[in-house]
Amino acid sequence: MKNPMVGGAEMFADKNIVENAVNSADHTTLVAAVKAAGLVDTLAGEGPFTVFAPTNDAFAALPDGTVDMLLKPENKEMLTKVLTAHVVSGKWTASDIVAATKKSKDGFYHFNAVSGDALSAKLTPGGQVFIYDESGNAYKVTTADVMQSNGVIHVVNGVLVPK
Repeated sequence: MKNPMVGGAEMFADKNIVENAVNSADHTTLVAAVKAAGLVDTLAGEGPFTVFAPTNDAFAALPDGTVDMLLKPENKEMLTKVLTAHVVSGKWTASDIVAATKKSKDGFYHFNAVSGDALSAKLTPGGQVFIYDESGNAYKVTTADVMQSNGVIHVVNGVLVPK
């Protein structure tokens, strides 16, 4: 099965998360943040990782000045925490996430991000998957199952904020 296009660019299943993300016009802020946080080598590593990748519009929706503040060298630790709140160990496809939500008693599948923060996934009656952060914000998976050599990317329409 061929990968969906992301940010106007073809995504290649034989390339890693970083190699693909740099080509997405919709993820330039995320790529800049990953570089500023020093996470390039990690996300280019063996994995597997599942990344919930916020778009440029998602970052732009944060309060004015938030992204600029996070990108400052003195805020590297905070930036790293925010970014790793979007990464889960293992390769979680959309069907894996949907199956896990259907098995849960409360309709949510709860899992931990690499940052240690709690994330939850919920399937709406209309079949959309939403990812919830610890603050209760819910963001829709707008493009699922972008396969990578070291995991999978799901594009989300918001920035997951750790507590």
